[in-house]
Amino acid sequence: MALSPYVARLRTHVGHDLLLLPGVSAIVRDDAGRVLLARRADNGLWSVPAGLIDPGEQPADAVVREVYEETGVHVRIERLAGLATHPVVYPNGDVCEYLNVWFRCRAVGGEPRVNDDESIDVAWFDPGDLPEINEWVRLRVDTALREDAPVWHAAPGERHPALDRPDAL
Repeated sequence: MALSPYVARLRTHVGHDLLLLPGVSAIVRDDAGRVLLARRADNGLWSVPAGLIDPGEQPADAVVREVYEETGVHVRIERLAGLATHPVVYPNGDVCEYLNVWFRCRAVGGEPRVNDDESIDVAWFDPGDLPEINEWVRLRVDTALREDAPVWHAAPGERHPALDRPDAL
């Protein structure tokens, strides 16, 4: 996975120490209600399209950009679905805490394909027949697919189990 120039510059100062980084995720549905997932190149697991917000970029712009970069699919945002922080420790020892904002999106064009080096497969799945996904992916998918639900967040003092997995990307 390519490291953004911004994060690479930060890493020259802090080494592997903790960075708090803003990120976005997209739960994308097609007209049949299927969910778009990408199999990550770094760990081989299925996940939702996601990535970092670049300095000066709005979260909505970042999620539209990330979905296209990773999957070749163009999207329209339907609603904000949730937000939470979660830790990640990468195999090289880099430690991050992401503030992730996830959106429910609708596919409006393009064809799903591996569109960069971050994914090894991209496919549509029926929500009732998803491949194996971790708790962090499940939380984002489930909260985004609820109709007319408020934006999900952990209640004050609550720590959802999906938010404590430093290996969950």
